[in-house]
Amino acid sequence: MKKIGIIPNFTKDKDMQLTKKIIEWIEENNGQVLLNEVEAEKVNRNDLAYKSYKMYKEADFIIVLGGDGTLLGVARRVGWFGTPILGVNLGRLGFLTEVEINDLYSAMEKIIAGEYTIEKRMMLEAVIVNNNVQVDTFYALNDVVITKGAFARIVRLKTYVDDKYLDTYPADGLIISSPTGSTAYSLSAGGPIVNPKNNLLIITPISPHTLHARSVIVSDKEKVSIEIEGDNNEIVLTIDGQQGYKLKGGDSIIVNKADFHANFVKLNNRTFYDVLRKKLAERSVINNNNHDQL
Repeated sequence: MKKIGIIPNFTKDKDMQLTKKIIEWIEENNGQVLLNEVEAEKVNRNDLAYKSYKMYKEADFIIVLGGDGTLLGVARRVGWFGTPILGVNLGRLGFLTEVEINDLYSAMEKIIAGEYTIEKRMMLEAVIVNNNVQVDTFYALNDVVITKGAFARIVRLKTYVDDKYLDTYPADGLIISSPTGSTAYSLSAGGPIVNPKNNLLIITPISPHTLHARSVIVSDKEKVSIEIEGDNNEIVLTIDGQQGYKLKGGDSIIVNKADFHANFVKLNNRTFYDVLRKKLAERSVINNNNHDQL
């Protein structure tokens, strides 16, 4: 019997009818459903309630209803446990979701029959150090970003790779991206597109104030260290664009490959290049429409 966790999306499934239908289908097909306590109460199924960490640990795989943003948050929470994640798209086409809602039940049939593969996605670890003391640690699937506050001047970010000096970037910020995150903020800042099957780190400055500053790709076996020059207290560290941490004077940030991966269920319905082609076509249409309005 497959144990299947479900993480609903309260915004896109407000009445929980979709979640209830999925629960019904799983139980009719001899599966066991796992929900966290809040979600179980919302569908009046307290018999399915688990502590979140226990659901992540005990599920054979987890269905995530939503878009890429929802999946990013789940990947950070579930990655530790190695539990495979099936992303179900309830919005626009994304890079992380595997199936559209209309294909969900056929996808679950394949998973129950074992007709799927697991794609491992590299995750990042970001450690904040102050006076040689580790003060906090974060994990990211897409990127770790250091940016200046709304009213701050440009920041100077002294950057090292494996303790070897790389450059000092006078810029609005710096992005350290995984291959998965290469199609997110890093791409918007001029970084390269990388197939997420690779393991590497991408260093991309945000609006650099020098002409020579470009993205740099480093090995996943190397660590990137950033020191903030000057006394600027309006600098923020963001994780996947979802978690924020206000940096203090004397803080340095060390980013490297995490010790665990995010595991995504793949059904071979579409490749990374299929999605990339469609997303780039979308952006082209948006850009052309914006140009027409000028």
